[in-house]
Amino acid sequence: MPNVQKITPCLWFDGQAEEAARFYVSVFPNSRITHVSHFTEAGFEVHRRPAGSVMTVAFELDGQSFTALNGGPEFKFNEALSLQVYCDTQEEVDHYWVRLSDGGDPAARQCGWLKDRWGLSWQVVPRLLDCLIADPDPAKAGRVMEAMLKMQKLDIAALQQAHGG
Repeated sequence: MPNVQKITPCLWFDGQAEEAARFYVSVFPNSRITHVSHFTEAGFEVHRRPAGSVMTVAFELDGQSFTALNGGPEFKFNEALSLQVYCDTQEEVDHYWVRLSDGGDPAARQCGWLKDRWGLSWQVVPRLLDCLIADPDPAKAGRVMEAMLKMQKLDIAALQQAHGG
């Protein structure tokens, strides 16, 4: 049994769990698939999946454990849950934005948020943004917020420029 953290997000897919996990580990450094389990004939009347097909995929993204489950068509991702990717450089922001949004919903891209090809919401955020928006000077924080609201992919230099006035 793999060593997992106490709380592990489980992402529900309709047959694409392994494809999604392989994609995600290709996007993030220090990432890997740790275990794949398969459906058996037991419980077929409930899960309706062929024996031998992928049931779950345990994987890590830069050390964070996740599980992808082929649970069926009953549930879809929505914006009530998103995964945040904190970035130190514009190069990182650009990398994650391009890779994660590839094949996703172009209409769902704003303020650093995007939806990937499976409908999972991500926030690609410069680590600096929290400090800029939390500036005790309301004028500076307000300018940053206004600039961010006009962006899709976040631009660190433009946010710093808005902060500076």
